[in-house]
Amino acid sequence: MPVRPDSDDVDLRSLSTEGREVLMLQAAKGYYNLDRTMADIAKQLGLTRWQVARLLKDAREQGVVRIEIIPRAQRRPELETRLQRAYGLIEAIVVPGEGDDDGLAVDSVAQAAGQFLAALTPRPPLVGVSWGRTMASVAHWLPRRWNDGVEVVLLNGAMNVHATATRTNNIAELFAVAGNGRATLLPVPAMVGRSETRMVLERDPVIETVLALGEQAPVVCLGLGSMTPESVLVRSGYIAESEIARLRKAGAVGDVLGRFIDADARIVDAELDARTIGLSPAALRGKAISIGVAVGLRKHLVVQAALKARLINVLVTDEQTALAALEAARGA
Repeated sequence: MPVRPDSDDVDLRSLSTEGREVLMLQAAKGYYNLDRTMADIAKQLGLTRWQVARLLKDAREQGVVRIEIIPRAQRRPELETRLQRAYGLIEAIVVPGEGDDDGLAVDSVAQAAGQFLAALTPRPPLVGVSWGRTMASVAHWLPRRWNDGVEVVLLNGAMNVHATATRTNNIAELFAVAGNGRATLLPVPAMVGRSETRMVLERDPVIETVLALGEQAPVVCLGLGSMTPESVLVRSGYIAESEIARLRKAGAVGDVLGRFIDADARIVDAELDARTIGLSPAALRGKAISIGVAVGLRKHLVVQAALKARLINVLVTDEQTALAALEAARGA
């Protein structure tokens, strides 16, 4: 039973850090777990309603209380089955919605991807991941201790040239922390200025070991990049917007692990590819489980290319992207 302060109006500023945290926890438990009103909590703790509201606000800002909005994502099993048959997939996960690449659509698909990873049996001891906004969302939705002791290896270079509003290059760390495991990073840029530089870096024993670990990972999870100025490769400073336009004219439909591919998953620009560090898309075909996560109209073509070339054998996506992939399969 919490002790009620003697004063009818405690000065929160006069309390020690520990004392304030005790009150913060009491207020948070009363409000969120016991469904008590602020008035009831204020009366119990000898505070004003304003002070209780202040404690609850501080609890949220300091991470004592975390509020998550979890969409109750449904599935489209009929679409999933058709995708599996059309492309020979191990699994397809399709969530409802237009998939306009807005936050809610990405979160719904990312949550489904996180649930799929967490449900894998037997639990893979080694998982490879790419980086980017979609993968950051997947990491956010991974259940705590989703794979106890897992080792997570980054599959492509991720040291940013430009800072971005949201960190998208620490994905392996986020996956590992959620799984109570360890991250093995690839501490090099996604692209370098000269192919000779790439060759020197890849011969370094540390980098060579990380790349070999990526090759060995039986399970990988990756986002698929679009050909737009919003591409994470543009935002991170690796590719100029003018380069995106040039690559699109050359037939590029998107990128896989930072490699720009056409509709048949062939590398579009050999010179640019020679300056790109990380796992080759072709290596994905040898994985036991290769999970592609993508949302929205701008990802339709790269999803279809990855499916057609069997770079992925698990697809997690939205309803419209799934329908477009089925239409492409019928056309083929």
